[in-house]
Amino acid sequence: MSEFWNARFDTPEYIFGTAPNAFLATQAHRLRPGQRALAVADGEGRNGVWLAEQGLEVHAVEVAPNAIAKARRLATTRGVTVQIEEADLLTWDWPEAEFDVVAGIFFQFGQPAEQAQIIAGMKRATRAGGLVFLEGYSPRQLQYQTGGPSNPAQLWTEDLLRAWFADWEILHLIEHEPILNEGRKHVGRSAVVDAVMRRPD
Repeated sequence: MSEFWNARFDTPEYIFGTAPNAFLATQAHRLRPGQRALAVADGEGRNGVWLAEQGLEVHAVEVAPNAIAKARRLATTRGVTVQIEEADLLTWDWPEAEFDVVAGIFFQFGQPAEQAQIIAGMKRATRAGGLVFLEGYSPRQLQYQTGGPSNPAQLWTEDLLRAWFADWEILHLIEHEPILNEGRKHVGRSAVVDAVMRRPD
């Protein structure tokens, strides 16, 4: 997997842009300076850097060295610090209840069992009362072909997220079709599902 993603990020261009994910940015009101955040599969760093700009202490995990190098440059350019770890999420030793915020944006590269494994790790890493932010493509995205996987089994629905987080509080969960403008890889009308989940105290 790392070879594929490393090749994809082997360009000076930030292929998903340098601005944060639009959905994540709308959730700024839920964040507090000083919180610890985990940015999952953070790619070129746009979301981890943005979280750091909100005053959070950010740890990012990414498998592709080329993406990590770009994320570090972006953090330096923006004047923030992001701790970035090179790791495969399927073999990473997820920490236990360390983070107030865990963000996973468009990480639908795995098969269903692998995605469920990553979600379980995200839940494990979240402290009591902490939040998980998710955005991913939903099945109608296959009609638009403006980004994301072509395998229907890798796409998300509200029901799937409800099942994954059946033991958590759902603060926000919606399927909708915004127009994305995030680099050259996420452009145009898109079918997505957004979620904010809170781990019970």
